Amino acid sequence: MSELHKFLFEGLPVRGMVVRLTDAWTEILRRRASNSTTGAYAPPVRDMLGEMVAAAALMQSNIKFDGALVLQIFGDGPVKLAVVEVQPDLALRATATVVGDVSTHATLSQMVNVGNVGRCAITLDPTTKFPGQQPYQGVVPLFDDRRHKIENISEVLEHYMLQSEQLDTTMVLAANDTVAAGLLIQRLPMQGTANLSGSLVSQENEDQIGLNEHYNRIAILAKSLKREELLTLDVDTILHRLFWEEQVVRFEPLQGDTAPRFACSCSRERVGRMIVGLGREEAESILAERNSIEVACEFCGQQYHFDPVDAAQLFLAPAQQASGGSGPH
Repeated sequence: MSELHKFLFEGLPVRGMVVRLTDAWTEILRRRASNSTTGAYAPPVRDMLGEMVAAAALMQSNIKFDGALVLQIFGDGPVKLAVVEVQPDLALRATATVVGDVSTHATLSQMVNVGNVGRCAITLDPTTKFPGQQPYQGVVPLFDDRRHKIENISEVLEHYMLQSEQLDTTMVLAANDTVAAGLLIQRLPMQGTANLSGSLVSQENEDQIGLNEHYNRIAILAKSLKREELLTLDVDTILHRLFWEEQVVRFEPLQGDTAPRFACSCSRERVGRMIVGLGREEAESILAERNSIEVACEFCGQQYHFDPVDAAQLFLAPAQQASGGSGPH
């Protein structure tokens, strides 16, 4: 059962979360494995994507944003793109585009950052947009300030949070074929909400980066958590082992219907709009070659079929669609 736990350290400017994705994660993997075109992910790709899924669930839950959070990693390796999308209700989906072989022990840089050009992007797409409003997006490279390649998703996202939000953040992430899990520890901002939803960051907050001894102590404890412990231990045991000397205030966990879960937002209507976006000429070219347009959702594997009549209907004016066509009735 997937679950997400939030907690605070009493009297200290530090908050935390733990997420364990089981059924949500295995459903993503099952759908990928059942796709005859792509097949299952190689273990390094699977684990990287699982860490991204856990991280995105933590970040979405942390920011309380009314819209989708999209975490992407892209570059010049065999993994061209890995994407995780998490909705405000923690419904999530994920996919990776792999071209070529990935070795059994491939590192992050070998998968997506061979020439040190890889990037990580976080996009916040509001549910309701004002006229002209564009999604907010932040991008960071997959290398550090000395241009050394970063080999951990957690380090990439810690760098992102420090650079874009001026918030000290510690992440521990892990995934295998049954669990995707993550621990997040974050220093609370000096004032305001100061998170990804776009609030202003105070000078006082920026001045405190790396200086809070309480956060630093708890971050060191968090980093001592081993991969196997995160994947195999329950949340109560993890928190007790790490923070048994701290006063941890825990909140009601998100479990069952409120927990992160797999859900895909694809639909025939959305696919139809994509085909319209290709243009009538391109659609007719595909139909001339194949006699139908077949589109498979990369996230869930759902197949959408448009024959020549279906495709022609897409390019009718709205009024004609509503009346069932342009002919007399």
